Amino acid sequence: MNTPEYSFLKKAGRILNSGQSRSLILSGNIHDLFHVQMQKSSRYVPLVPFLGMKWDVNHHIVIIYELNGPIRFLGEKDREKLGHAWLRWRTGLDSDSLTIETMLSHGKIRSELETMSKAFETNLMDSVGKPTVALELLRQLCLCSRTRINDQPLLFEDLIVLIEGADMVIPEGEITRLSDADRHRVSICHDWFSDPGFMEGKDSVVLLAESSSLVHHRIARLPQVMDIPIPAPDPTQRLHFIQWFMESQQSSTETRLWGSQEELAFLTAGLSIQSLNQLLKGAAHEGRTIQSKDVVEKVEDFIQSQLGEDIVEFTKPEHSLDDVVGFSKLKNFLREELIPRFRMSGSQTLPGAAVCGPIGGGKTFIFEAVAHELDMVVLVLKNVRSQWFGQTDVIFERLRRTLDALAKVVIFVDEADTQFGGVGADAHATERRLTGKIQAMMSDPRLKGRVYWLLMTARIHLLSPDIRRPGRVGDLIIPVLDPEGEDKQAFLRWTLEPSLGRELSEQELASFGHTLGPYSAASFASLRSELKAKASIKGDSLTLEEIQSVTSDHLVPAISRTRRYQTLQALINCTRRSLLPNPSIGEEERQSWESELRALERQGIG
Repeated sequence: MNTPEYSFLKKAGRILNSGQSRSLILSGNIHDLFHVQMQKSSRYVPLVPFLGMKWDVNHHIVIIYELNGPIRFLGEKDREKLGHAWLRWRTGLDSDSLTIETMLSHGKIRSELETMSKAFETNLMDSVGKPTVALELLRQLCLCSRTRINDQPLLFEDLIVLIEGADMVIPEGEITRLSDADRHRVSICHDWFSDPGFMEGKDSVVLLAESSSLVHHRIARLPQVMDIPIPAPDPTQRLHFIQWFMESQQSSTETRLWGSQEELAFLTAGLSIQSLNQLLKGAAHEGRTIQSKDVVEKVEDFIQSQLGEDIVEFTKPEHSLDDVVGFSKLKNFLREELIPRFRMSGSQTLPGAAVCGPIGGGKTFIFEAVAHELDMVVLVLKNVRSQWFGQTDVIFERLRRTLDALAKVVIFVDEADTQFGGVGADAHATERRLTGKIQAMMSDPRLKGRVYWLLMTARIHLLSPDIRRPGRVGDLIIPVLDPEGEDKQAFLRWTLEPSLGRELSEQELASFGHTLGPYSAASFASLRSELKAKASIKGDSLTLEEIQSVTSDHLVPAISRTRRYQTLQALINCTRRSLLPNPSIGEEERQSWESELRALERQGIG
């Protein structure tokens, strides 16, 4: 069983050892467990102890500051060394000389010397529960560390300061709205990290926060402060933990799996080691076998808890393309091109598709069926914006970590034009940032073949042109149009025959097709529901005359011009000639669509 490697640890080590930066932010999966190898055993520990053990090497002193606790040192000797250096820095005397001076002095001088000898411990005690005092003390410790007296350093070791909960110590926010204490701490850190002596020295500060967006921007965006993300555990790290857990178990509490450890490691993509630990311990305690459905439920619960139920939800569509009425040409295209391309890997796969067409056309229902056929995890993106300052960036970072960890996932976005804004000058800065990050993610080669985007919108023209370009969902823009010809006949049979209790003749189909005129999939569904309700009330099938009476009573909502505008936008933006009503269409007709669009816009439709 090979020890797992952590890329973030190597990266941080290279940066600190080379002197590229002396102030780092470790963000991302900071609340997880990490493996450390002891002399005779190994264990999984939280991040702070993990870093302490890894960086507690010769010529280094690790100092840990926790918001609700004292400033800690890994060893008592480290505390003593810093105490002696601090004393000499403040008084110019070492502890022995100060003791002699104190013994030879009297009165006020002796009292002051005694106070100086205890100043280091007093300052440590005063910093408990007082983050502003603690930060200033840590800054002064770094000053002390690099001070030289008689060309000799006061401290031969270099300091590594770990500050936990940096997002609460120096929180993000408009500077004018921060409390005096918060502003003071931002000022301390700014002066500290910008000090040329600190930047050119060998002491280091590592801030721990879930997201660098939660750390005040005056600190996080300093060019000398580098952000190192900690990714979610990969399959190798999850497998190592599973093997370690199984080997460390007592025989009386053995955890049983439905399959192999490798299968469990694959299915738990997206889980943290903490959550995986909970899953295994729960099954061991209950003495039950872990089933694959238990793992899927745990992954879904964990991801939803991380991102929030109002941000994402998992969906498991039960209907397939066989349940979709009509749309024969579109269904053939989906089966023969879209689904096979999504199942490919490498350069042949698609990053996703945009689905457009007028409201009520059946876009969501059809592509839920596609998601069912793909048999992949389907993540419905509901809202990635937050009303709280800085939270939108945090939500996105959580989403990115989740997608990096999952093996294959379909991102399903309904009403995509409202989810993703523009990047123009008139868009809000947060909206521009979010849209830019989403666009970059869609074309990220590391996600290609693993993450597929299905964007539904009736207003394809409102989607950012950068999202609609080739290499993103612009590779495939699919129009979903109102049924015509044989597709319309299929909808008529589906709508009318259950209430009529028999099949319609060709003549009856033609008659109803003429009576109903242009109907959307949603209109057919609404009429079908009403007819079935009337048949249920009657307790028998409806007669042809009764059905005709109901259909004659139906009026199309006054949205025909809006739907026509959306249909024209879908036709113009379509990227497959074969999906158009007339594949042999010429440039003249396309220009007529453009002209009709402009005319509708002049009428205020858009």
